[in-house]
Amino acid sequence: MADTKPYVLFLCTHNAARSQLAEARFAVASAGLAPTEIHPFTQQVLREIGLDLRGLRAKNLKDFLGKVNVLYAIIVCAQAERHCPRLYPFALQTLYWPFLDPTQAIGDSEQRLKTFRVVRDQIDARLRTWLYPRATASSSPDASSGHAARRA
Repeated sequence: MADTKPYVLFLCTHNAARSQLAEARFAVASAGLAPTEIHPFTQQVLREIGLDLRGLRAKNLKDFLGKVNVLYAIIVCAQAERHCPRLYPFALQTLYWPFLDPTQAIGDSEQRLKTFRVVRDQIDARLRTWLYPRATASSSPDASSGHAARRA
């Protein structure tokens, strides 16, 4: 039986960095078209800001298609956007927010780690900008209960 709770799904190719950086910060789901392992720098930069990584793992988009009610699917990489199957009606809305892939950063470990931090902070800023109007609307007396898919 399909889960009836609405989700926000972050989608990228490998589900190793960008989508994990978003999922860990806002307790939403993430998936990849060809998932691998979560990159060690992804884990490190999330721990640096005090996030609990228990339960965080790379997942396949097939784990969600037709199984959960996705309110928003947010594609965070160009490759996933190009190769992604059609998401509607699986996802009611699909958004495209491309971010630099930090796993492709060059340089020594500290330079690469800095790239992961930059992308982490860009994702955080984009999510907060996107969520703020929704939080304000849902707290107004006239707002309906709707399908609040996020948990902060």
